[in-house]
Amino acid sequence: MDHGLWEPNRDALERVAEVMAPDLLAFGPPEAVPEVLRMEDLAEQLVQQLDAEGIERTVVCGLSMGGYVALAILERWPERVAGIILCNTRSTANTAEGKRGRADSAEEVLAKGSAVIARAMVPKLLSAHSRSTAPALAKTVEAIIARQQPAAIAAASRGMGLRPDRTPVLRTAGKPTLIITGEHDALMPLPTSEAMAAAAPGSTLVVLPEAGHLSNMEDPEGFNKAVTDFLRTLPGS
Repeated sequence: MDHGLWEPNRDALERVAEVMAPDLLAFGPPEAVPEVLRMEDLAEQLVQQLDAEGIERTVVCGLSMGGYVALAILERWPERVAGIILCNTRSTANTAEGKRGRADSAEEVLAKGSAVIARAMVPKLLSAHSRSTAPALAKTVEAIIARQQPAAIAAASRGMGLRPDRTPVLRTAGKPTLIITGEHDALMPLPTSEAMAAAAPGSTLVVLPEAGHLSNMEDPEGFNKAVTDFLRTLPGS
């Protein structure tokens, strides 16, 4: 997905912080796409954007694949991280089966196109409650995915399959950590978030009722409150 993922959150969060919601490499405006987009490549892109803005330290927030990127930033540039928010994600690596699934997904999107994948993904991304009570949200999510380049989705899928286990990074980083998930996230069941919370000393875990994998879009009010409350606990806030 591109920066449209964060539209339900930006206005609320900009009341308490400066917010950047950049498109990751190859997502958003069309550009050349490598065969593999590693999480480390995306992390480097975002740090370069911070450099360009003259921002030395920030709170890094990532959802799903964005969480993998946030952890890559934390591992390589801990001095740049004032806090970390991990949403609907996990810190562990893919199993062998998971890696095969990532490779299969890459081939599928190249064969079928983004629009077909978008229709198939919506029921996995949104909870049954969200789909029944917010049909417009389902259309929005489908449209965001459909407008991405198939090659970008494929490259990112391959890159996600290569990520290492970064649970040890959470254990030793010593950064303020907020973990947010949805009660009905089918892609990242609650135990994955609980495991991260157990690994990160002093972390806070927030479970949003009735939300699925896109918790920030499905329950923006609850999500925005959790993030705002977290930001206000940080030194200098």
